[in-house]
Amino acid sequence: MIGNKQKGFALVLSLVLLLAMSLMGGALIVIASSDHQGNNSSDEYQQTFYVAETAMMQAEKSLVDKMMGPINTASGTRDRGARFIPRNGDSDGDGVADDDAPNQTPCYRSFRNLTREADFRVVEQVENQSFFSLIEPIFTDASFPILATIDTEDAIEDEMEKLRKYRYEFFSVNSGTSDYKASGVSLKKTSVSTQRQGTAYRIYACGMMGDVDNPEILIPLETIVILSH
Repeated sequence: MIGNKQKGFALVLSLVLLLAMSLMGGALIVIASSDHQGNNSSDEYQQTFYVAETAMMQAEKSLVDKMMGPINTASGTRDRGARFIPRNGDSDGDGVADDDAPNQTPCYRSFRNLTREADFRVVEQVENQSFFSLIEPIFTDASFPILATIDTEDAIEDEMEKLRKYRYEFFSVNSGTSDYKASGVSLKKTSVSTQRQGTAYRIYACGMMGDVDNPEILIPLETIVILSH
């Protein structure tokens, strides 16, 4: 498709890839365009939106790793001894309050419901992350089908360069305890529904294109998750 630029084709979406991001079943979506004509602007907005979604899933994964313990990559098991309930102002669970308020980045300021008070704290704030670093294996591992869809090494490098423009940021806020209803089916094939208590977290995430201090495109997303104790 990239070889057809000279024929005046409009923007072509050459690839949609879904990758498993975590045990929660999140998906990472990448769109690589083969042209900068026609609907290029809407393609950039769409890609930035997917980057924001990825940031949200990274935030969820970070909270789960804290609540359940980080995964040992060698054994594939979680370190249960290192788990803790993430609280505002205590990002590492050591019981020592963090001194710094969150940085009021363009992403942070895009959420008007967030306080600007100096004593406000979040669970964690992860800034200026490279979206491309998450998807780089797609381009470096020959087993991925992307290599069969792009004609030349120059074209592959061109796609990589476009994706390097995207960055993401996320932060989360502990909103306190929250009741939730857990339901399912037991081994005896009986339906169960119980009221349980967990911790609610409000997640803020941004996808950005360009300089993170003055992004050309910034898309903020917000959600609430409840994690069981």
